[in-house]
Amino acid sequence: MLGFPCNQFGAQEPGSDAEILEFATSEFDVTFPMFHKIDVNGDGAVPLYKWLKAEQPGAGDSAEITWNFEKFLVDGAGNVVDRFGPTTTPEQVAEALQQYR
Repeated sequence: MLGFPCNQFGAQEPGSDAEILEFATSEFDVTFPMFHKIDVNGDGAVPLYKWLKAEQPGAGDSAEITWNFEKFLVDGAGNVVDRFGPTTTPEQVAEALQQYR
């Protein structure tokens, strides 16, 4: 699990990278790596998210990320094998992961 903070959804991540990390670890006991705050949609979307969305465009009318906590599953060979909505829990992703082992 890797975290990429983004402030494009209701200004939920307005702080610095250090402030976001402190909040995530103290309030949600996050133990996975947290990276620099990025844009995931629009002209400023980072190449990683452009690639993830192209590989797994989702079920909606648009491949755009709908809200914070949207998740992508990448297998050991680097293939984007699944995409999960914001309300999918990490435990549910772990269950789905079993089919790719």
